[in-house]
This record gives sequence, structure tokens and C-alpha cells, in this order.
Amino acid sequence: MSAKIPNPKTSRPKIALVGIDGLRIDLARGTGRMPTLDAVIGQGVFNELVMEVPTLSGPGWSTLLTGSTHAEHGVRDNKFVGHALLHRPDFLSRAYFADQSTTTMVAAGWPPLVDPADAGPVIWERREQQRSGHHRVIARDGETYGYQIADAQVADHAVDVLAGKGPDVSFIYFCDADDEGHVYGPHTPQYAAALDRIEGHLSRIAAAIRRRMEELGEDWYLVLTTDHGHLDAGGHGGDSAVERASFVAATRFGGSLEHWPEALAPAGLTPLLLECRQG
Repeated sequence: MSAKIPNPKTSRPKIALVGIDGLRIDLARGTGRMPTLDAVIGQGVFNELVMEVPTLSGPGWSTLLTGSTHAEHGVRDNKFVGHALLHRPDFLSRAYFADQSTTTMVAAGWPPLVDPADAGPVIWERREQQRSGHHRVIARDGETYGYQIADAQVADHAVDVLAGKGPDVSFIYFCDADDEGHVYGPHTPQYAAALDRIEGHLSRIAAAIRRRMEELGEDWYLVLTTDHGHLDAGGHGGDSAVERASFVAATRFGGSLEHWPEALAPAGLTPLLLECRQG
């Protein structure tokens, strides 16, 4: 099937950012375990990131998703006490504020990212846009029910929305690998099995995006990142190189990546994605 050519006057690139919490990129890239990750890198671009300390999910995702440093967003740990996130809108919200025809989606199983009853949330609730159909929130509770279950539900819902509605800007989050890394460590069959499961989710997301590009002529970025690594024994939070190691991998279905920078800071991801959205 030949791809339709998008009309540059009426269409702008769509963006799907996938966060893989606690991914040891050195144990995933080029190992054959995550071919979708390898394909994104091979067909696109790859940036190494060095995360600020403490290398915890709260501060890390707040930086990546708002384009703010730790000092700016005020998230010091996973309790979010004293945060300034109400003054630091996430990249989905900023994309909508820039153009109120923009549709957005977040799908995640870690409550502080999406649940207004929990700490945070990092992604603004935006109830008015939910009512108008401009914002979709898919929230699950992996802390209570386990991330293997939560991630599978997140993937099912996210793929359905991507295939059916094709939101302009999305954030999809998986925490299975981080969960297994804490319990068993990253050099274990359990962590490897979590990478296998996440690969299954990624392959479905990539297939849904590719299908939209081929059938509708849409221009899509698929971007992958993580908030921190893991010590060999499991765990994170400190200032070792392996804990601070993150990355951004991006490919584009239907356009060029010539503008993508060779170097990128964690707080630079959100501004870059917003710039990509402008076409």
C-alpha cells in the first residue's frame, strides 16, 4: 500500500512519547531483546542523557515532561512535597495552550503522573479539555495491582486510542522494568522478562502509528526515553553513572529528522518536542 502524502497546509506532525521507567539502555539496546527500540534508533536518532541527582522517578519525570530543572519544578523525591508543578505545565498541556485544537492523551500506571488524588500529578488533569474531547487520561494503579497488569492495560487503551483517534500529542508510560529491577535487579531473568513484555507493547504502538502514516498520510514522531538507570544490585537514586544514564531515541514516520540536535539535556526534551509539533 502506498502512503498518502500529508497536506502541509492542514497537517502538523503528531508526537507519541513513550516513557520506560528504569530502563538500563545498555541491557536493552543491541541485545536483540527489544527490536522496536533498536529499530527506532537505527531508523532515527539517539541521544544520551545525564539525569540530575537524585535519580528518582518524581524529579526525573518532572524534568523530562515539563522541561524544568529540579530547582525549577521543586520535586525532590517521590513524595512531591512542596512541588511547583502548577507553575510548570507538562508538554501535553503546553501543546494544547499553544493551539487549542490540539488533542492530547496520557496513559500511565504510576499514580503521581496522572492521578489528581495522588502526589503531583505531573501531567495536568485539564478536566475542561477532557469534557470537550481534547484530552484523554488513562490512569491505572500499578502500585496496588502490579505493573505487569497496569502496563498491559495502559498498552491496550493507548493502542486503541492511537489507532482510533490518533491524538496529536501523547505520553504513554510503562513501569514493569523498574518494578522488577527494584525487586530482582537488572541482571536477572525477571528484568529480562519485563523488557520482553515492554517490547510487545512498543511493537503494537509502533504498528498503530505506522498504519496511520500509511493509510492516512500522517506525519508522526515516535520518541522513547527513561528517567534513570539501575544499579547492578537493583535500585537507584544516587549519582553513579549507571543511575544517571538516560537516553532519547526518536524516529519519524513521514518526515525528516535533520533538525534533531546532536546533544540534548533532560530539560531540553519538552521544548524540542514542542518545536517538532510546529512542523
